[in-house]
Amino acid sequence: MILGITDLTPTASFRLTHLAIFIFTTALVLIAIYVEPFASLEPCPMCMMQRLVFVLIAGVAFLAALHNPTSAARHLYSSSVALLTLIGGAIASRQIWLQHLPEDRVPACGPGLDYMLDVFPLLEVIEMALVGTGDCAKVDWSFMGISIAGYSLLAFIAILLAALSLFRNKNTIKLNN
Repeated sequence: MILGITDLTPTASFRLTHLAIFIFTTALVLIAIYVEPFASLEPCPMCMMQRLVFVLIAGVAFLAALHNPTSAARHLYSSSVALLTLIGGAIASRQIWLQHLPEDRVPACGPGLDYMLDVFPLLEVIEMALVGTGDCAKVDWSFMGISIAGYSLLAFIAILLAALSLFRNKNTIKLNN
C-alpha cells in the first residue's frame, strides 16, 4: 500500500510515489530559498550541494511521474532516486559530523561557493565542498535540537525509503511486464 491507496495499477502507484517525491523535494528547495533571506541564513557549500541533490532527485522523480515506464525503466528511475538520496545523505552526514567536532578540530572557514566557482576548476570546487569548511560546521538554526543538515538527512532517509518501497512492493514494480 502506497499513499493509503491499495487498488492502483503498478504503473499508477509507481507514478504517484514519484510524484510525491517530486512535490516533497521541490517544497524543500522552495522553502529553503524563501526562508533564507528572512532568517539571515547564508548557505555553506555543503548546504548548496544538498540542495542540488534535492533538485536532481526532483528532476528524476518528475520524469518518472510523467513517464509510463517499462519494468526496466521503473527500476532505473527508482535506483537513480535511491542513489541520489545516498549521495545527499552522505553529504548531510558529513556536515552533521563537522557540526559535532570540538571547536579546536573544526576546519578553517573557506571562501564562498561563488568565489570558488569563479576561481577553481569544477572538480576542485566539488572536492572542497565535500570536505567542508568551518562555515559548514556552524549551526545557525535548529529546531528541537536538530540542525538543518539533520533535517536534510531525515528527508533523504524518507525519500530513500519511498524509493526502496517500490522494489519491495510486487504490485508496484513487476519484473515481467
